[in-house]
Amino acid sequence: MALIAGVDEAGRGPLIGPMVMAGVVIDKNDEAVLQQMGVKDSKKIAPAKRELIFDRIKEVAKDIKVIIVEPAVIDYYVESEHKNLNWLEADKTMDILNSIDAEMAFIDCPSNNIASYTNYLRTKLKVRMQLKVEHKADDKYLVAGAASIIAKVTRDREIEKIKKDVGEDFGSGYPSDPITREFFQKNWNKHDKIFRHSWATYKAKQKSISQSSLGNF
Repeated sequence: MALIAGVDEAGRGPLIGPMVMAGVVIDKNDEAVLQQMGVKDSKKIAPAKRELIFDRIKEVAKDIKVIIVEPAVIDYYVESEHKNLNWLEADKTMDILNSIDAEMAFIDCPSNNIASYTNYLRTKLKVRMQLKVEHKADDKYLVAGAASIIAKVTRDREIEKIKKDVGEDFGSGYPSDPITREFFQKNWNKHDKIFRHSWATYKAKQKSISQSSLGNF
């Protein structure tokens, strides 16, 4: 039995909520099963169908690992002098790969420099495993597409939990969403933990409030 893995993320860009990393391990012979399900890049699948495929992937997969990365951790990496969002994704990717059994892993690469990103991953790898690191891996390799679906559905469910907790629909959570922007303007200092403080939108709001306060002094 040849085991292969895929790793992908969901939620790198939103202002609200976590980023989710997911790893999926399958028997290589089950790639045909993923194809029959309609597995591909999660962004190309309607939400209702993603939910159905999510459940079917869980039935086929030999192992699934999910890491929910909260906004505070994202802020730490983004604002660090020696780290960034790509290295955060790399570190969580390795947390997943070092905890699974597979001969090869297909990894979606967020960095423009694939060679550098791959080398970083290899320095963190503690198990015997071949790494295939590419842009749009979730669109090229079925097992990476499966990981993207697990990550996306998990993140969508986390967002719904946050909406329930705050008692309001804030849309997609992305700064480009008018519903998100309106919610942020009203609640930026009420629900501190759900926002990414390192994002330009949050920093701009803090700066405007600070300048307004100085103007009133």
